[in-house]
Amino acid sequence: MLNNVLRTSVLALPLLLAGCSSTPKNEEGNYATISSNQFINANYKAADALLQQLSGKLLADKPLIVATVVNIDSLEQTTTLGRLVSEQISTRMAQGGLSMLEMKLRNSVYLKRNQGELMLTREIGEVANSHNAQAIVVGSYAETSDMVFINIKVIQPNTNFVLAGHDYVLAKETIVRSMLQRN
Repeated sequence: MLNNVLRTSVLALPLLLAGCSSTPKNEEGNYATISSNQFINANYKAADALLQQLSGKLLADKPLIVATVVNIDSLEQTTTLGRLVSEQISTRMAQGGLSMLEMKLRNSVYLKRNQGELMLTREIGEVANSHNAQAIVVGSYAETSDMVFINIKVIQPNTNFVLAGHDYVLAKETIVRSMLQRN
């Protein structure tokens, strides 16, 4: 009887150990998995909402500028979250057919170290005119303990009229929380 127990234990040991091992993770990652993240989807949905509202309001031959999304409590500060929201909104609007001017390649914009393209109110019209931009995408975010509220607007620089706007909320999950760390 003891031999049967030992024999069964020895045979079961590899199965037990296999159950405890973990499958190695793919080092490159899988973009299909990552793209289902709420952050990317929420930003793309926001850009899609703006595109829908802007339909018929813009000229095809004039570009738009995207300013960095900033902290609503300190308009000259942002985080990785604000910079990445701006990048993803710009990308999605370009995918939607709008001409988006890449401001990181320009040097006549107010740039603050580690912040991004922050546009001062008095400079918006001047920057838009110098780049022949018909509109500027601006935005802000506010944090609570478990949420981030984001507001995105497309404004006419010469009149400050809002052409389109969208508000949305992100849960402060691990990824979002890490992007809110101050640099």
